[in-house]
Amino acid sequence: MDRRIDASEGATMTAGGALLARLKALGVDVIFANSGTDFPPIIEGLAEAAAADVPLPQALVMPHEHAAMGMAHGYYLATGRPQAVMGHTNVGLANCAIGALNAAVDQVPVLLFSGRTPVTEQGRLGARTVPIGWGQEMRDQTALVREAVKWDYELRFPEQVAEVLDRALAVAMTQPRGPVYLSLPREVLCEPCPTAGLDAPPAIAVPREAAHPDDLAAAAEILAAAKRPLIVAQRGAGGAAGFAALSALAADWAIPVVQYWALKLAVPTTHEMAAGVDPGPWMAEADAILVVDALAPWWPDQHRPRPDCRIVHLGPDPIFARTPVRNFRTDLALRGESGETIAALAAAMAKRKKAAAKRIAARRRDVADRCAAARAAADRAAAAANGAAGGRPMGKLWVSRCLSEALAGKPATVLSELGAPLPGMKLEAHDSWYQEPHAGGLGWSFPCAMGMALADRDGRTDRPGRIVAATMGDGSYIFANPVACHQIAEALDLSLLVVILNNAEWGAVRRSVLDIYPDGHAAKANRMPLTALAPTPDFTQVARASRGWAERVDNGDALPGVLAAAIAHVEARKGLALVEVIVGG
Repeated sequence: MDRRIDASEGATMTAGGALLARLKALGVDVIFANSGTDFPPIIEGLAEAAAADVPLPQALVMPHEHAAMGMAHGYYLATGRPQAVMGHTNVGLANCAIGALNAAVDQVPVLLFSGRTPVTEQGRLGARTVPIGWGQEMRDQTALVREAVKWDYELRFPEQVAEVLDRALAVAMTQPRGPVYLSLPREVLCEPCPTAGLDAPPAIAVPREAAHPDDLAAAAEILAAAKRPLIVAQRGAGGAAGFAALSALAADWAIPVVQYWALKLAVPTTHEMAAGVDPGPWMAEADAILVVDALAPWWPDQHRPRPDCRIVHLGPDPIFARTPVRNFRTDLALRGESGETIAALAAAMAKRKKAAAKRIAARRRDVADRCAAARAAADRAAAAANGAAGGRPMGKLWVSRCLSEALAGKPATVLSELGAPLPGMKLEAHDSWYQEPHAGGLGWSFPCAMGMALADRDGRTDRPGRIVAATMGDGSYIFANPVACHQIAEALDLSLLVVILNNAEWGAVRRSVLDIYPDGHAAKANRMPLTALAPTPDFTQVARASRGWAERVDNGDALPGVLAAAIAHVEARKGLALVEVIVGG
């Protein structure tokens, strides 16, 4: 028997429950929530709806909002469906801010909610009761996340629930996607809300955008006529179809693909046109460049296109309009969902392939050989990263190689947050690699991996047996609020692999200093200021506190065996496995 909301004339339910019921009708299956004193009407609404057998999203207890945002991020990456997070008033929203920045830069649609401290002191249901009702009031609570969200509003009346949520969802899902925010005053949530229409389909359709045919034709002509074209990709190719389309286009036209600071894969790392991660050598000769969904496709001080090079940018927002300063030359911009636009561009180029046959043939062997050489060099560097003195100290590239080999032939997704580097890894699926968002909000990969694992476990994806591996630096692990994350993983019975590459420092900070001051005093110091994290805790003990499997490795020769044991634990669905790997700087 189908469960339905009572929509009879005059029927009502608590606005807090109505909000949850509408989210379910809009396709939200899970709410990642950290409750507080603003949540009584939400909790009452959950109980009220359950008593009436009203369908609701699964409400999951998150002991910290940062973990909630990271899990929502991962659940979206795994499913492509918008997610919902609820935080506790202003303090919870502050904890959500880093995740909101990550979601904004990564174009992840999150419906973000937080309670609003009651505005009345007495006389209304839901008015202030305890001192924090005064202490948590802000003049502009939304300012905590306004820079990150596409839209924000405060719920004013209970009868607005359906229409406000419909608009929030439509804005979040419109390309480029991103988070939205709704503030929820406690008094409003306590009021009765009409139930009519709460289970209706969304009232606002999500618009679609496609590149103009004239622009597609012009881009096809630029690339087809080029002698030395180049593709630079950073944020993937828009899913499985786009991944296949770009892989085919690169192969058919003999165009090298550089994946510079790749957040997702655009082509397999084993593709014959996969040219590594450094655009410099290719840009020096390129007469045409296709930039696929890249916020920063190269380093302006080091990589400079030729003056006569024609540059085409492609993606949901090819000029990244919300970024104040981004001045990469754009001769032509193709706006639309990446996969669909790549397919349309490939079709336009196909009409010109016969005329370009000689140019394609002239470069094919040279490009293939250079790409193969780049991949071979990455393999050699990974092998050399195993320490010469009995496997000590090992480098990060060795960890990448060992992890790649341990996962070979298995359905797997690797997330890297200043963890295992992409070079040296052999990855062939469109969803096999995710790197931390360029917002730089640390503590992302651990909860993001948990969100992916949860989506797989709950049957929301077609990857139920996938191994999700979160790799991160020691600083990133600390930032993830690991005690909270381990508690959630145990409570939800999640099986995933966590690999910590521990060099006892802020390695990214040190490298940034060396980039700017290669011969400065900090570079010559025995210990660079403000970068050391020593002594680090024994991270294995943090995992074991929540009954996780954990091992520590400081010998590169021993790493393959430990990873194999950890992966076997995860494959058997016995819970989380953590490997702490001691690496050199």
